[in-house]
Amino acid sequence: MNELKTPGEKLSGALARALDGVPPSQASQAVARLIENYRGQTPTGAPILRDRADVAAYAAYRMPATFEAAHSALEALADAAPDGWAPASHVDVGGGTGAAVWAAAATWQGERPVTVLDWAEPALALGRELAAEEPRLAATRWQRERIGASLTVESAELVTISYVLKELTDADRRSVVDAAAHAATQAVVIVEPGTPDGYARVIEARDQLIAAGYQIAAPCPHSAPCPIEPGTDWCHFSARVSRSSLHRQVKGGSLAYEDEKFSYVAATRFDPLPPPNRVVRRPQIRKGQVLLDLCGAEEQLRRETVTKRHGPLYRAARDTDWGDAWPPRSEQ
Repeated sequence: MNELKTPGEKLSGALARALDGVPPSQASQAVARLIENYRGQTPTGAPILRDRADVAAYAAYRMPATFEAAHSALEALADAAPDGWAPASHVDVGGGTGAAVWAAAATWQGERPVTVLDWAEPALALGRELAAEEPRLAATRWQRERIGASLTVESAELVTISYVLKELTDADRRSVVDAAAHAATQAVVIVEPGTPDGYARVIEARDQLIAAGYQIAAPCPHSAPCPIEPGTDWCHFSARVSRSSLHRQVKGGSLAYEDEKFSYVAATRFDPLPPPNRVVRRPQIRKGQVLLDLCGAEEQLRRETVTKRHGPLYRAARDTDWGDAWPPRSEQ
């Protein structure tokens, strides 16, 4: 029955088996330090994940959320790509335990050469262990590399960088994005926390990718400058994350889910097919109407009110979520 499970379901099962027997108190202590690093303002210049306890804590605390955020970003890339496009190869920079490669497997069918680069050997070891549960990832290369100015990235159709840039100095961050831009032959996807500073790093990377000749596929419907006035707001989205029992235990929460806020950019060397508009805030559903905050191809932010008199478009608006294209392709 395993082949009938989605990659996300396989990942959950693999995490449960890998983390079986890890004392929750040990994981909780590591989680506390990870939270401090995750929310801190100063790059460490060194791997955050140091040993098996850290890796177990990361897997319980962050990997499910990173997977869902990366999956959302890659799905947006897939929606903007020509019909039938899928990356023939994939390099994940700073991939750690491999959340982004699992997300790619959840987005596109088939097998492809995959390489994960990271500087934390314990994270790579657990990533290798987890990937053994998914046949399409079993041949993934887990390669230890310092993620910084000296990084060399092998050529691949897709290069991903998820939740990495915050850990780097300004100079290293620019070098890593530049290395990804030169290595990718088709697309680069970058994901960061959905905070004002995470958004700022994404915008900086977006500018670098455009300067390197890329076009923006998502979330923006255009490759022009972001219409958000600096310091007034930030572009971010939300992904629903199911919590395992261990996840709830180490995080000290009781809910069966959480919402992961993230910012991202997907850029391509091919001509993308971005949507006319992107929903950039949670839709407001009121009696007989839906209010949609949109970023449009005209390079402006605007609000659209969809009412019952719009018929099928109103029903579509009620089903539209934060981060979706608007209008849905079926209504275009």
